[in-house]
Amino acid sequence: MNEDTASAAVRAERWALYAPPRLSMRWWPVFLRNLLVWRKLAVPSLVGNIAEPLIWLVAFGYGLGALVGEVRLGEARVPYILFLASGSICMSAMNAASFEALYSAFSRMHVQKTWDGIMNAPVSLDDVVLAEMLWAAFKALFSVTAILGVMLALGISHSPKLLVAWPVLLGVGVTFSCIALIFNALAKGYDFFTYYFTLFLTPMMFLSGIFFPRDQLPGVVRAVADWLPLSAAVELVRPLFLDQWPAQPWRHAAVLLVCSVAAFWVALALTRRRFQG
Repeated sequence: MNEDTASAAVRAERWALYAPPRLSMRWWPVFLRNLLVWRKLAVPSLVGNIAEPLIWLVAFGYGLGALVGEVRLGEARVPYILFLASGSICMSAMNAASFEALYSAFSRMHVQKTWDGIMNAPVSLDDVVLAEMLWAAFKALFSVTAILGVMLALGISHSPKLLVAWPVLLGVGVTFSCIALIFNALAKGYDFFTYYFTLFLTPMMFLSGIFFPRDQLPGVVRAVADWLPLSAAVELVRPLFLDQWPAQPWRHAAVLLVCSVAAFWVALALTRRRFQG
């Protein structure tokens, strides 16, 4: 009887790890705390987040673009610099959210033990994870806003529909911060994140139509690439740069939404398990 009771308790504890998120507005002070700390390093952080994507844009957009000229999208042909810019802005949102939800979140969780200190107050682990996800998404949005400003200054696109791209890019940041938090929960050290960038993000960059149209991919590879979250982001944002509305917007938005919800739930379960251990 005691063994049965103990086994039932163990099973209940395991199932509790995968319980639905128990969220409240107590995530807001955690978010605000991250914002206040970040303000001290806002300028170097912003420069670091926008420098690399702008280098990519100049090197490939103007350098390679001079050789490529135009890219065919359906029946239309668009300048390569515009094609690249509309994809690289999504890549920037992905990278900015991923870096924050990996390196910075891991530092607060494991190295500095900031999460432990926060949870001494009446703030649950679920609220802390939610705050970290939203903070990473906000930093991604802040970075891509600066990059969009540079693109507008360079005259790459002046489409008024870019106002719609802003909330879409926030959604991209949410999606990839949720995914990154899964690896944050599994990591034993910073070196672990190399696997995520090398084996997951880098292949996705080349399969999602950022540097060349996905029509060039083999059929099987393209069928897989069509359902990648970065592909969905590009399909939503690129038409806005061209002053057009996306085709099948609800399908692409659904891909981002499903990835976000599923990844956040998994990340939360793994983080609960980590703190129980």
